[in-house]
Amino acid sequence: MRRLDPKLAALAAGLLALAGLLALGARGIPSEAGYAGVGPSFLPWAVSLALAVCAVLLVVDGLRAPAAVQDPPARPNAPAFVWVSAGLLLSAALITTLGFVLSCALLYTLAACGFRHAEGQRLQVRTAVKDLVVGAALSAPVFWLFTRALGLSLPALTASGWI
Repeated sequence: MRRLDPKLAALAAGLLALAGLLALGARGIPSEAGYAGVGPSFLPWAVSLALAVCAVLLVVDGLRAPAAVQDPPARPNAPAFVWVSAGLLLSAALITTLGFVLSCALLYTLAACGFRHAEGQRLQVRTAVKDLVVGAALSAPVFWLFTRALGLSLPALTASGWI
């Protein structure tokens, strides 16, 4: 049997510790089922379980996989980081002004620009416009689901609350 890489073991132990802390915190949350059939403690318990499963799978995979060849460490890509960070910051700053759908579309567009830059692709206006449309198409159903089906309040662009 292979020996587990110490870095992988530390990562798995950290995930397991995080799962344990989350489970410990979830114990203090009331578990009475709400109107949707699940209580407020459901999600912390589900995330805790998922983290624990990931930790176990990391260990199993680390013991089964052949010894990996060390790749040279990747150099940080500062421009890509700036694109993605700008998307996050602008989306957070403009969500009340632009509304949920457009701020999410902006985030999607800037993150896609960052990922394309990291892959060495040229940034083009036409592609950015397509990304903006795709971002709006992805975020609009989420907005409608949260506001119409679940009755939650998200910032809208128009007074009608449909965008």
